[in-house]
Amino acid sequence: MGQLANNPANNAPIGVFDSGLGGLTVLREIISELPQESTIYLGDTARVPYGIRSPEVVTKYSFENMRFLLSKGIKMLVIACNTASAISLEALKRESPVPVIGVIRPGAKAALKATRNGRIGVTGTETTIKSGAYARVLESLSPGVKVFSKACPLFVPLVEEGWVDNEVALLTAKNYLSGLAGDGIDTILLGCTHYPLLKKTIAAVMGESVTLIDSAKETAVEIRKLLEEKDFLRNASLGPEREFFVTDAPERFKKLGGRFLPGEDTAKTKKAGGQAIIQEVKLMEVWNEFSTGWQKK
Repeated sequence: MGQLANNPANNAPIGVFDSGLGGLTVLREIISELPQESTIYLGDTARVPYGIRSPEVVTKYSFENMRFLLSKGIKMLVIACNTASAISLEALKRESPVPVIGVIRPGAKAALKATRNGRIGVTGTETTIKSGAYARVLESLSPGVKVFSKACPLFVPLVEEGWVDNEVALLTAKNYLSGLAGDGIDTILLGCTHYPLLKKTIAAVMGESVTLIDSAKETAVEIRKLLEEKDFLRNASLGPEREFFVTDAPERFKKLGGRFLPGEDTAKTKKAGGQAIIQEVKLMEVWNEFSTGWQKK
């Protein structure tokens, strides 16, 4: 670690936001890859899902989320939401004083590593699929790859409700994915950070020959590489701090968060890396915090 190791800015937290619970799959991998880093998570649970919103509204919400996390003194912003990454990543990068990373490109790179026949299925919210973001990135990284996309809008509410492995989830997955199963794909990209919680159900529909890819692990690796390149890693002698904010229903978030984070029991908080992963969830009143007159320039 270089001379900047003791710079207070190095020890600032990484900010992560999502529309709800799904971004915890990304946070889980960040904690695994960079256990010494402090994190602040914002789940915009009052306005979930983002996938049914217009691009203009998604961008507005994304800027508001960024503004809140910047007010907490973060050193990096992670957009742990595929819809927000697809729609607003470049705009946030232009305005942010700290590095910003999304989940689209890392997920695409992971899918290209996994495919054997160059036929990749992409699932996501309506807005993510309509944006064509994954198809553009996949084709730019590997010209000639065949991309088959399918919007699966009911997957997010199923996960938010905790219905990930019941008959309703299975029937929904069959309805959405039967067409992709006939397209000859050997890899399917779970283009929403909620979808990894449905891996078992999706795998049951797609069969053993299809590899399921989510962007969380690859995103965490990209974050580590960027922090290393900038000599921006946290002092390893300091214990990590975890903060969680939501815009609605903090107790529900804490209860269901155990499905996403390792070492977390839904009945009581367990320790992980010397720190309680979800010890307290703070309620951020979205209308109070976001009604301060800020407007995108």
